[in-house]
Amino acid sequence: MSTVPATPAAPAFPTVSPEAVRNALRNREEIALIDVREEDPFAQAHPLWAANFPLSRLELDAWARIPRRDTLVVVYGEHAGTDLAPRAAAVLQGLGYTRVHLLEGGLRAWIDGGGEVFRDVNVPSKSFGEVVEAARHTPSLAAEEVQALIDSRADVVIVDARRFDEYQTMSIPTATSVPGAELVLRVRELAPDPRTRVIVNCAGRTRSIIGTQSLVNAGIPNPVAALRNGTIGWTLAGQQLDHGASRRAPAAVSDANRDSARRGAREIADRAGVRRIALAQLDTLQAPGRTVYRFDVRTPEEFADGHLPGFANAPGGQLVQETDHSAPVRGARIVLADDDDVRAGMTGSWLAQMGWEVWVLEPVAASARSETGAVSAQGPAPAPVASVGTAQLAAWLDAGDGSTAVLDFTTSANYVKRHIPGAYFVIRAQLADALARIPRPRRYVLTCGTSLLARFAAADLRRLTDAEVLVLEGGTQAWIGAGLPLESGETRLASDRTDRYRRPYEGTDNPREAMQGYLDWEFGLIAQLERDGTHGFRVV
Repeated sequence: MSTVPATPAAPAFPTVSPEAVRNALRNREEIALIDVREEDPFAQAHPLWAANFPLSRLELDAWARIPRRDTLVVVYGEHAGTDLAPRAAAVLQGLGYTRVHLLEGGLRAWIDGGGEVFRDVNVPSKSFGEVVEAARHTPSLAAEEVQALIDSRADVVIVDARRFDEYQTMSIPTATSVPGAELVLRVRELAPDPRTRVIVNCAGRTRSIIGTQSLVNAGIPNPVAALRNGTIGWTLAGQQLDHGASRRAPAAVSDANRDSARRGAREIADRAGVRRIALAQLDTLQAPGRTVYRFDVRTPEEFADGHLPGFANAPGGQLVQETDHSAPVRGARIVLADDDDVRAGMTGSWLAQMGWEVWVLEPVAASARSETGAVSAQGPAPAPVASVGTAQLAAWLDAGDGSTAVLDFTTSANYVKRHIPGAYFVIRAQLADALARIPRPRRYVLTCGTSLLARFAAADLRRLTDAEVLVLEGGTQAWIGAGLPLESGETRLASDRTDRYRRPYEGTDNPREAMQGYLDWEFGLIAQLERDGTHGFRVV
């Protein structure tokens, strides 16, 4: 029985006090605390276990990320003096959620009541990494020391624990891409001599720390160290990064190396309290009132080749890094699957130390992985709306009479990269404000990548105008496929680009002050955790 008391508020939705939410988090009760602002304002200040669910995308994200419709969902979020939470709660109620509440007093009340707020994204994982380093004294080397090893052609292997696309953007010279969950499985193929030094890097600190400590925890015989402060530290040291590298760890793993990795993963998973379950018993975890997330932690390519029905793909390193996104219901159960009995165990060992109830699926026959390809996102069908083809839209725009306005609801990054000439960038939740910045046309044509989000936005727009509202068939992808002209840059921003927070570790063109400020922020996370008191971390 939940200890979270609810009190009547607005006619439709009860409220939950900030202290009651904190108590639920401390007691490991199931709760989804969701911030419905765009990512940038979310990243400026939010509670530790708040998950970002922009109001603009609720219909697209809710069912997959909060799979149980009777989950306790607590909503907050204010934009430009407007409380978005009641709108979001109404959407969630329409999606079938039966226990939707508003955070009493919103974020302001959380802060005024002594609640800690955190900056940046994926904060639970990043703060956990700092706790791990402090508790286990994870070894590390400064950028200058690593550069000296490279220059002297020392016996050293550098492995990059980020996603492959991040590695390709910028990497340490000579580094090989080995995303986090792959490290224990594959590092012996790269460094078969136990005397070879292994250095693990990421862009900042977290995945370097977790990757290095994974190798230590799994009993890798090699000397191991993290690149202190990752590519940020490398850049601040004035050293050059590579761009466009493509080195990957060998796909094949020898039986001996796999067995060694399996033993190490099993030992640390057992110590962390990870439990194991057979496929035939899996449904027993789906008890009333319990959310169960099922993740296949292998690579996307392996997942597409064949996976268990009901499992989503979440490569292990990224799952540990982005747990708040993948599993926003704190207190839920997590089941992990792989095909080697290594990656799930290592991933599970970290999630268990972060306070999750984790189960690893016992090995199954390859034939059980009967589904192939990517998993389609679950979501409701949008209301019917009239559509227009690319040729007709091109003719209307070519007329140049201002009768047609194109509204693009894609991400701002995609919009800047390429969009239909003359299209306006609009954040759906801020549509009313955006319309005030756009000359009134006779018709609006809505688009995004595929026009799926645009179809939901069409219903919003029809409530705000008596102009004709249409959706572009196939979205901007269809326009591109037709070979029609494109435009790039911030040509017509009807909404500010708040849909994405720019990470200080994303590239080398960030100011040095921002990079150093990010590192200083990470160093201060342990003190914030102590003040907050809801983290539930324990390091074994």
